[in-house]
Amino acid sequence: MSDAHTPKAIDTQLIHAGEDVPARQGAVITPIYQCTVFEIEPHGYDDLGYIRYNNLPNHYVLAGKLAALAGAEDAVVAASGMAAISAAMLTFTCGENGRAPGGHLLHGGALYGGTHGLLTRRYAAFGLSHSGIDLERPDTWEAALRPETRVVYVETLSNPLLEVAPLGALVDFARKHSLITIVDNTFASPVNARPIEHGFDLVVESATKYLNGHSDLVAGAVMGSRDHLGPIHETLKLLGGTLDPHACFLLQRGLKTLGVRVRRANETALRVAAFLEAHPKVARVHHPGLASHPHHERAARLLDGFGGMLAFELADADLEATDRVLGGTQLFVHAPSLGGVESLIVSPARSSHALMSAEARHALGITDGLIRVSVGLEDPDELLADLDRALALA
Repeated sequence: MSDAHTPKAIDTQLIHAGEDVPARQGAVITPIYQCTVFEIEPHGYDDLGYIRYNNLPNHYVLAGKLAALAGAEDAVVAASGMAAISAAMLTFTCGENGRAPGGHLLHGGALYGGTHGLLTRRYAAFGLSHSGIDLERPDTWEAALRPETRVVYVETLSNPLLEVAPLGALVDFARKHSLITIVDNTFASPVNARPIEHGFDLVVESATKYLNGHSDLVAGAVMGSRDHLGPIHETLKLLGGTLDPHACFLLQRGLKTLGVRVRRANETALRVAAFLEAHPKVARVHHPGLASHPHHERAARLLDGFGGMLAFELADADLEATDRVLGGTQLFVHAPSLGGVESLIVSPARSSHALMSAEARHALGITDGLIRVSVGLEDPDELLADLDRALALA
């Protein structure tokens, strides 16, 4: 496809980017290549088609679409969001590119529980180290540097408090000190944010969430330059983080409706956030679309939409009141994960951050009365009525 006809609008890219045109025997969509190995072409080991290498047709088509959405040169798909995050982190802290092992990583204070667990429960065993930095105090970042610091890792929108990372300042800091920048963009999705446009080296996504959008597969992806993705692909190949071709097919199908799903979730979540902010049983609402959010102006500048995620704190903040609210919904499903067509509600203290101590959670603002919501595609008025009934039990 010539540059003149290459789709630029994200909704067109979601349908057409990366697709084989024409597909085999004129298929309108890419078929499932449910095989483990391809006949060897006479070019050498690097051209070996083998499922663990993430280089079968379904992998390539999906990677091309994800790269286009992120504005990246290339992408690598993985068996889960954590497989993508782990591969990206470990590749650039374990001694790649001729550097000695024992690297150090800087990260924002609030992280997804799985990422936090990788850093706190495995990094030291790998001979690696990490330090948290206060994203609102750039003047303190240099003090956290070590000679072996190699990576800065943040989330576009933090889990679960929806803090908005200062993307530009982080990129400037990393470039000054020759660090690799990695950002988890799962909460935002490429519809609402494309951090590579702000200068980030690598973007990771848990494709289990918004990218797929139907709560029926587990997948992850890393987007960035070919120079950075080459070593990450090698790490995934060695660790075995392969995405099955059938999951590739489902993810490719889910992606095609990403634009309409995310924009609908953006609109509904803002209505839900405003409703909760005015509710007498709610002490505080965390949603970057609200003027009361401390990062509202930053979000308006960096994001194309405020997202379908929010969190709120009950006025009577204890686990018993939280449990009554969680058990009182009928439309909101009490379940972890996010980004699906169904609305979900959960206590971060008992799900994504359950492995953290109560003291560590509270230090991050994750209280016992904090409830996280992923807004789906149901009728907004019925969602508000469902929350109102549940909050009456608090």
